[in-house]
Amino acid sequence: MRSTTKTGPLVALGLALGIAVGGVAAAGAATTATAATTSAAAAPAVRAVQNFGLSSAQAKNVQNWLKQNWGYNGAVDGQLGPESWKAFQRNLKEFWGYPGAIDGIPGTETVKALQRLLKDGGWGYTGAIDGIAGDGTRAAFRNFADGI
Repeated sequence: MRSTTKTGPLVALGLALGIAVGGVAAAGAATTATAATTSAAAAPAVRAVQNFGLSSAQAKNVQNWLKQNWGYNGAVDGQLGPESWKAFQRNLKEFWGYPGAIDGIPGTETVKALQRLLKDGGWGYTGAIDGIAGDGTRAAFRNFADGI
């Protein structure tokens, strides 16, 4: 009897610990899964299309120019996506001081080179070469798209 009395509380304690540890393990796995999902959802998305204020028709003009001159092989759909920007970066690298990779992402360095093209190429850009695609950059880019 004496061993039963001692074993009962130990079994109950073992069962309680097993449930607690199992619950913690399950909660840990759920928390890890939730954190992974949250991290994936919170990761910044690369913008697939960046027209910088161009209408679809103007972006088609740019894509046609890129197709004729800079190796653009994508659809002429009026959406300046990564393939359009890769072709544009080839031009900007050759003539307008773009120092970056041909990656199709129109980041700060791409915008700076675009601003040089728009300023020095006579498309009406008068602002700073700052890599910010503000109103002046967008207006000059529209002039470029209409004039090519």
